[in-house]
Amino acid sequence: MNVRCCARGAARLARLLGPLLLGAAALSSAQWPPASAQTIPSEAPRAPSTAAPQPPGPSSDAPATPPSATGAASQAEVVADAKAPDIALVLPLDTPAYARAADAVRAGFLAAASTAGMSDRCIVIGHNLDGVIGAFQIADQRGAHVVVGPLVRDDLKTLAISGLPLRPTIALNQFDDGTPLPPNVYSLALAVESDARVIARRALADGAKTVDVVSSDNPLMRRFAVSFAAEWIQAGGKAPSDYRFDGAMDGLIALRKLLAKSAPDAVLLALDGSQTALAKPFVGQVTAYASGLLFDRTPEAGVRDLDDVRVVEIPWIVTPDAAEFAKLPRRDFGSAALTRLYALGLDAFRVAARFVTESPAEMEFDGATGHLALNAQRQFVREGRLAVYRDGQLVPLEPR
Repeated sequence: MNVRCCARGAARLARLLGPLLLGAAALSSAQWPPASAQTIPSEAPRAPSTAAPQPPGPSSDAPATPPSATGAASQAEVVADAKAPDIALVLPLDTPAYARAADAVRAGFLAAASTAGMSDRCIVIGHNLDGVIGAFQIADQRGAHVVVGPLVRDDLKTLAISGLPLRPTIALNQFDDGTPLPPNVYSLALAVESDARVIARRALADGAKTVDVVSSDNPLMRRFAVSFAAEWIQAGGKAPSDYRFDGAMDGLIALRKLLAKSAPDAVLLALDGSQTALAKPFVGQVTAYASGLLFDRTPEAGVRDLDDVRVVEIPWIVTPDAAEFAKLPRRDFGSAALTRLYALGLDAFRVAARFVTESPAEMEFDGATGHLALNAQRQFVREGRLAVYRDGQLVPLEPR
């Protein structure tokens, strides 16, 4: 029996998470030309910055000047008399591993900008794997009031150690080790930790006293499991047992026996959609919870096996006909992961538009990715929408 306390090793497991919080980063590159906002090309060498970079902090071994950046615009495109944009969107559009994910964010951002009548006040700056510093320098040279990006965690780390003076910046990722954000940087991210908190609170509200966790060795799923255990224990719950997922029939039968013996009030399935559909028939009648952020394409034959699984998902997916989304255009990506990134782009524009005139101390609203509230650490805390699978369909779950 492979039983572990989920709360152990939280910091080590969190560090294993890759640079993007969603599986969309691994998808192949696809192009979507924006219809109504200027995109800065990224083939020419970096233009020199007008702002002198500051030295890195004492704990950093980074060079005293920002790393060399390709993926920046040519000098001809950074002209002194150009009309300064309100918002610059910086994305890894020229990095094959992240291009399709970045394109989904761009599509959502520009859709929201167009709906708000602000397309002509936004520019998009694409960059390649090593070009994030150059892209931010271009945003500064163009005089953007607000910069949205970077999307990839490694790029956020690069930005943090560069010492580059930053305009108000809405990063679309977060640090995984509790590192404070650089000055003027705010974080708006799709993170599984928020789903873990929502599920822990809901399980308590549903009357659960004991919860067991079934998880795979995938770092993101382990991070979700660890985050849930930490929230559950902090709320006074008993440390859950953690069972390793084994999709072989012998492993599933063994899981059923272990859960029957343990008899928990609820089970957290820290698994992707296909694994959850496979495991659900073997957990019995116990209430099962999962994070929708871990789901992408569940085979049609397995969707009904998800019945009665309670998940936290973004409102853009759970309640597509909600009145607050009526004016926003939709796109069919054929991928839940990309749809979530499109919704992140929608919310990113709404946040950035608020920052154009000043950086607010408080901000709270119901967005496409969930209920968002700005905290004192300059992070937008996100709460997704609870839903449940019924007859193969995801339907909203009434709050308690």
